[in-house]
Amino acid sequence: MENMIFKRTSVRNYTSEKITNEEIELLMKAAMAAPSGCNAQPWEFIVVQKREILDKIMQVHPFSTMLKEAPLAIVVCSNNDKRPQFVPHVQLWPQDCSAATENILLQAAEMGLGGVWLGVHPRYELQKPLSEVLNLPNNIIPFSIISIGHPKGDVKPKDKFDKTKIHYDTWEEK
Repeated sequence: MENMIFKRTSVRNYTSEKITNEEIELLMKAAMAAPSGCNAQPWEFIVVQKREILDKIMQVHPFSTMLKEAPLAIVVCSNNDKRPQFVPHVQLWPQDCSAATENILLQAAEMGLGGVWLGVHPRYELQKPLSEVLNLPNNIIPFSIISIGHPKGDVKPKDKFDKTKIHYDTWEEK
């Protein structure tokens, strides 16, 4: 697990090689293996492979230019009808969808694929037009877009470890 976590990095440039159905299924299995508050599993996934839809997403999401080369995008959504039944007023879906998004990225790295997380939630100005492009019903909220492909060129992860961000027992100034 350690190697997979440290191997993952944001990849924005891809070759033209397609992602196989088997690879897509493995990415989806990884997504659905994520932890979920109250086991609600509110996630839904839109697997986008059609070039015309990827191009439409680029028109409504200003930070999605990497989709121009990407053979695949996965849109992680929340189904608002799947809120935890014993705490329906608590909104845990952003954490659940974050965990599913990260699992996809980690699995992609394990498979030698590259990906990058494009934020959508909580920005209504991105959610609404993306919902229209994907024809989402009102109870489905787009959370993130993950662009995925075979990395073009050599990709090196960054070392982000910073001891100054670690606090033990209480907050102490460094």
